[in-house]
Amino acid sequence: MNALSFTKMHGLGNDFVVIDDARGAALDVARVRHIADRRHGVGCDQILVIEQPTDPKADIFMRIYNPDGSQAQACGNGTRCVAHYWMAAHNRRDCVVQTVAGLLSCHSEADDSVTVNMGKPRTEWQEIPLSEERDTLHLGIMSGDMHDPVAVNVGNPHVVFFVENVGRVDLAGLGSQVEKHVLFPERTNVEFAQIIAPDKIRVRVWERGTGITQACGSGACAVIVAAVRRGLSARKAEIILDGGTLLLEWCEDDHILMRGPVAYVFDGTIDLR
Repeated sequence: MNALSFTKMHGLGNDFVVIDDARGAALDVARVRHIADRRHGVGCDQILVIEQPTDPKADIFMRIYNPDGSQAQACGNGTRCVAHYWMAAHNRRDCVVQTVAGLLSCHSEADDSVTVNMGKPRTEWQEIPLSEERDTLHLGIMSGDMHDPVAVNVGNPHVVFFVENVGRVDLAGLGSQVEKHVLFPERTNVEFAQIIAPDKIRVRVWERGTGITQACGSGACAVIVAAVRRGLSARKAEIILDGGTLLLEWCEDDHILMRGPVAYVFDGTIDLR
């Protein structure tokens, strides 16, 4: 298979190449990197492949590729985009997306935004995972103002730094450094969060295997959990990212609900020869 059909979508500028049922597409590392390349390919933060689910409770399975060819366990904005894509095609308002991290229930709202139940966060050091036992609420890594982040797993690992001004953070420099810190054997996503009000948090993101992104759904989930655990915010808040705003709620039943818009950009094909 040389010509591969795809749909380009984004959630708050967090952009994706969606490939519907790519059995036989043979997406090896080289082809993933080619598709994701913003100069020579389509360009995206992640490639999302819709496959047949293995769980009878799910409607679809979503496989997630980072631009470097590695696979991610979870992607909140990607889940919303893939869910909307599938629900629109099948005239449905609800669906269940199976990922490596588990089953995610999605609902299409009246304003065409999508709410996804991201499940329960994990906060034990082995669940992040960390390379050694640490207090995940106070990791005590890095230095200066960036020395006391919170670790959260929301299907994938995250570390959240609370700062006074996210605009002054060296996102590329610090993000790449923290991603590969020895404490994170599987590397980590990195969020820098500024508390504006108890129900409003400004966030910038460095994604594992991708770099700086306009938004990150699982990162927004990690931030609300970290902020509540630190006593810095309410359980329901607006998370303001570079690409726009997501509505997050860490419910009393421990599940995280995330709501936000999706957008279609274009359909196309790419030659994989």
